Amino acid sequence: MLGDDAELTAAVLAAQAGDETAFRTVYRAVHPRLLGYVRTLVGDPDAEDVASESWLQIARDLERFTGDADRFRGWAARIARNRALDHIRMRGRRPAIGGDETELTGKAAESDTAVEAIESLSTGSTLSLIAQLPQDQAEAVVLRVVMGLDAKTAAETLGKRPGAVRTAAHRGLKRLAELLGADAESVGGLGALPPPREPRSRAVTSAGVTHTRARTQKDM
Repeated sequence: MLGDDAELTAAVLAAQAGDETAFRTVYRAVHPRLLGYVRTLVGDPDAEDVASESWLQIARDLERFTGDADRFRGWAARIARNRALDHIRMRGRRPAIGGDETELTGKAAESDTAVEAIESLSTGSTLSLIAQLPQDQAEAVVLRVVMGLDAKTAAETLGKRPGAVRTAAHRGLKRLAELLGADAESVGGLGALPPPREPRSRAVTSAGVTHTRARTQKDM
């Protein structure tokens, strides 16, 4: 297991034991990309509220979670997706679904050219372009590239086949490369997209820490 993943796994375990500092470590590691995923589903104005609701559920159900860092990211993304879809239903709007999933049966890898292109963008600019993709492609790209999930975990989050997710991500990255080619000047001088794994943080333990109150986003 990679160092950052090992630390996130340790932080999740400590948070489950009631360590508030560990929970804040988990939040800081996962929230930025989780928020980006929510933005692709509900748009920017409502994303913060939906993400906050997601973290409240994550905190409430954390004791029932089992697995490592990668499974935690997938679990958190699945909760966020369900909250986002609930939000869409309450607002009387439906997500724009692009394409028929039955067409996504190939086992295609992401385009190297597209990956290089997306890495030339800042996170905000990347999400703005991703928002122009069909919904299935946008979700696949965010889960695979931004959240850093493997195809199997991303497929579990979306309720689809891994091959369908791989193909949707491939098509989405290819389209992003085309969008970048059509607007090359807009990417000049922008920073690189952060890697899926967060920077190393100090180790956390649950020793000597008592969980005495409910977590809120203000604490994170």
